[in-house]
Amino acid sequence: MRHSTARAPKRQRTMIDGMPTPGLPERIVKGVFLTGICALVVFPFIGVISTSLAPAEEVTKAGGFVMFPTEGIDLSAYRSILAGGTVTQALLVSAFITAVGTAMALILTCTLGWALSRRGTLGNRPILLLVLISLLFNPGLIPSYLVVQQFGLLDSLWAVIVPVCVSAFNVIVVRAYFVGLPAEIIDSARIDGASEWKLFWHIGMPLSKAVVAVIGLFYGVGYWNSFFSAMLYIDDSSKWPLQLVLRTYVVNGVELGGQDLGVGSEALPPQTSIQMAILMISIIPILCVYPFIQRHFAKGVLTGAVKG
Repeated sequence: MRHSTARAPKRQRTMIDGMPTPGLPERIVKGVFLTGICALVVFPFIGVISTSLAPAEEVTKAGGFVMFPTEGIDLSAYRSILAGGTVTQALLVSAFITAVGTAMALILTCTLGWALSRRGTLGNRPILLLVLISLLFNPGLIPSYLVVQQFGLLDSLWAVIVPVCVSAFNVIVVRAYFVGLPAEIIDSARIDGASEWKLFWHIGMPLSKAVVAVIGLFYGVGYWNSFFSAMLYIDDSSKWPLQLVLRTYVVNGVELGGQDLGVGSEALPPQTSIQMAILMISIIPILCVYPFIQRHFAKGVLTGAVKG
C-alpha cells in the first residue's frame, strides 16, 4: 500500500489574509452598488460632453441638455469659445497662473523641505515650529486681504499666485521624504566634497521624483481651480482665470454674447452648449495630466507621510 506525503486535499480557499472571502450574494450586491456609484459619476459627465458636441437644433429640441447626440457632432461651441474672446483670454490667464505658480511653489517647497530636513540648518527648530503652527491656525479673510493690499498686489495675477505658493502640509510631506533618504549616500557625497546645493540638486531631487510629482499635482490642481482668490483680489475682467469665468457664465447663468466670444451673434451656438464647452475646457487639462502622475501618487504620498 503506497502512501503519499506530498499530496494535499484540494479545497477552495475561504480565507484571504485571515479574512473570509465574500460569498456570491455579497459580491453581487457590491458589484451592483459600485456600478450604481460609477453611473452617478459617469452619466452627468457624458451629458456634459454630449451637450457640448451636439448640433444647435438638437440642443434646442431637447430643451438644453442632450445625453446622446443622434444628429452628428458639431464643434461650433468650442470654436466660439476659442475664437479669441473672454474664454480664450481666461484660458491663457489660467495657464500662466498654473505654470508660474506651480513652478514657484515646487521650488520654495522643495528647498524649504530640504533645509528643514538637515539637522544642522540655522533656525531649523523655530522655522519647523512655525510651519506646524500654520497647519493649525489659518489667517482670516480680512487679514489676508490687507496683506495683499499692503504689498500692492490687488488687481494683479500675483495676488492669486503668491499668497498660496507654499503649503505647510506639502512642506511637511517633502521634509519627511528627505529625512527618509539613505544617510550613507549623503555622507559619501559630503566626503567627495559635494556642497549643500549639490546634495539637494543631484541627490535629493532625483531620489524624490515621486513626491515632487504628487506635490506638483496638488499645486497645479489648486492653481488651475482657483477662483475665490481671483474673485477677491482681481476686478479687471480681462485678468479673470478660467474658473472665475466658469463661475460667472455657467454657475451664475450669465449669458455670453457675441462680443464676449469674439464671434458674430448670428453664428452663436445655444448658451447651454457654450456653457458645457467651457466646463469641458476647464476639465480637460487635469484629465490629461493626471494619468502621467497617477503611478507616483500612492508612493509619493504614503512614503512622504509615513517616514520621518
